[in-house]
Amino acid sequence: MTEPLTLGVRLAAPVEAVWRALTDPAELRVWLTEHAEVELPSRYEFWGRHTPEGDAPHQRLRHADPYTLRFGWLLDGVETTSELCLTAQGPDATLLTLSQSHFDFAEAMDGSSIRGVLQTWWSLSIANLAAHLEGRPLLPRTDFTSADLRGELTIAAPIDRVWTSLTDSGQASAWFGYPIGIEPWVGGRYAMGGFDSGYTAKVIDLEPGRKMSVDWGPVGVTTWELAESGGKTRLTFVQSGFDEGNPPYAAWSGSVAGLSELRRFHEMADWQPIWVAEEIHTGAPGT
Repeated sequence: MTEPLTLGVRLAAPVEAVWRALTDPAELRVWLTEHAEVELPSRYEFWGRHTPEGDAPHQRLRHADPYTLRFGWLLDGVETTSELCLTAQGPDATLLTLSQSHFDFAEAMDGSSIRGVLQTWWSLSIANLAAHLEGRPLLPRTDFTSADLRGELTIAAPIDRVWTSLTDSGQASAWFGYPIGIEPWVGGRYAMGGFDSGYTAKVIDLEPGRKMSVDWGPVGVTTWELAESGGKTRLTFVQSGFDEGNPPYAAWSGSVAGLSELRRFHEMADWQPIWVAEEIHTGAPGT
């Protein structure tokens, strides 16, 4: 059964700048995709290794006006509908609302259709749009041609603070925007939704202050490793131990998207999440 998908995000940029980032092919190639061609109001296409089924463009523009884009997107033989709407919220802020049809949470869980990545792929893409507009380095984009799921992120904060935010239930729940219960010891629980959620992974390796690995079952093992880097923290993250014939792209994209807020949590004195809480959680391995 498909479910309506709606994501909302506050972007720290004027609506004109956000519209340009969404419709200028050169900017799209920076934060979204390898290849993009746009000729409004008739053409809006993107493809490449960072796009689901990105062997060729599969989008058909249906509507474009300031500040709304709506296009059909053929995925796994079904034409889905994507819509992005912008609303100015003062001179230097914009609300972006995304709606996406034909998302089925079961397909995200079992990997039976590429449409299962839609929630977390859009979450990661929008997080990178926010980073692009804020002048921050982008997060690693999902490569749908590879089963090598690894990435690296530098956070302008001491290693002990980053470690605490990754292993303390309260802090992790705050920056991730979704309840997380963590028992930071080998054999401890890592529970998306909290300890009563019914979905609990297991901590299988832990070196205090440096490294933690969590086993999520069929989608594999997530490992976070920290290293000091000139007063900052280098975070390396890897997903391993899964069926390489069916990589957990949905889980991986959601996990990486969440790290955008981890970085902002540490680097912004007046941090507030970009996501509109009522409309979004980014997903994570196993969710």
